[in-house]
Amino acid sequence: MIKPKPLQKGDTIAIISPSGGLGGLVPHRLDNAKKFLESKGFKVKEYASTRKSDATPEEKVKDLHAAFKNDEVKAVLCAIGGLSSNELLPLIDFSIIKNNPKIFCGYSDITVLHYAFNKKADLVTFYGPAAMTQFGEHPEPLEFTSQHFIKALSGRVGSIKASDKWTDEILDWFGKEDLKRPRKLYENKGYAWINKGKATGKIIGGCLYTMHQINGTDYNLDYKDKILLLETPEGQDFTKGEPLDYVDSQIMNLRNSGIFDKIKGLVVGRGFGYTDEERNEFKKIIEKHTKDYDFPVLFNVDIGHSDPMITIPLGTQVTLDSENNIFSIDESGVQN
Repeated sequence: MIKPKPLQKGDTIAIISPSGGLGGLVPHRLDNAKKFLESKGFKVKEYASTRKSDATPEEKVKDLHAAFKNDEVKAVLCAIGGLSSNELLPLIDFSIIKNNPKIFCGYSDITVLHYAFNKKADLVTFYGPAAMTQFGEHPEPLEFTSQHFIKALSGRVGSIKASDKWTDEILDWFGKEDLKRPRKLYENKGYAWINKGKATGKIIGGCLYTMHQINGTDYNLDYKDKILLLETPEGQDFTKGEPLDYVDSQIMNLRNSGIFDKIKGLVVGRGFGYTDEERNEFKKIIEKHTKDYDFPVLFNVDIGHSDPMITIPLGTQVTLDSENNIFSIDESGVQN
């Protein structure tokens, strides 16, 4: 696969909004993100649709193309997720992406674009933080998130330890409650191995809900011998996690698609918006769907819709090793 150049201090990061258009509705989140990234020595560039709440797919793709064609831009960071990234797929000129490889980072609905760029442009992309949700955090982003982001975008990550603390608390952005105090942090119990074993393979995947927008399309990937990444989003009530009966059904659909018969391992992100009881039920759902397979299954990883989060270069080699409690990204996602 094609790897972009590493990110260095002084480089320009473009912030685009290929899905949700919240940048202009809660501008302080983008302002905070810009201020933080600049404090780390990066330049930040926005485009016409970055803060536009009603941007059309054509406007979003125009800015996506412009960011990739701009020689000054070294990384393209998504502002936030949403529901509409798949509207861009018929409009994207993938030759522009392939001929101008850059770091591309985001999560949630951006899963659609990760799949498409991996498949149509053969580009390694990065499943990780977004500008508004992570880098717009008050008073500053969680250090675990920012350190892993910069490490993944500048070289090889290596072994990943679980964070000490985590949060999925929601503070109202529109009422600027998020500016009044930091979110509450909880003790992290660390990794849980649902299936034991050891496996090495290229990691692909993303948001479980969004993956089903790709299934059956020409943008889907070959799952043979891959390590699959899964994480769950908010439900229709964005303060709560996706209903677990939906999660159960969606994972069954992956099995019915033959995906679990092909993969070598499974990495499951920490669930968002669940009570302790629901988190236990989430774990039981994963156990139910993987008990008849012999690949290792790692649960409660710092990736997805809770914080902090790691940054994973999709399409690179990773290792799962339950005996030594190791999850490692063995291959750099950027050029050496």
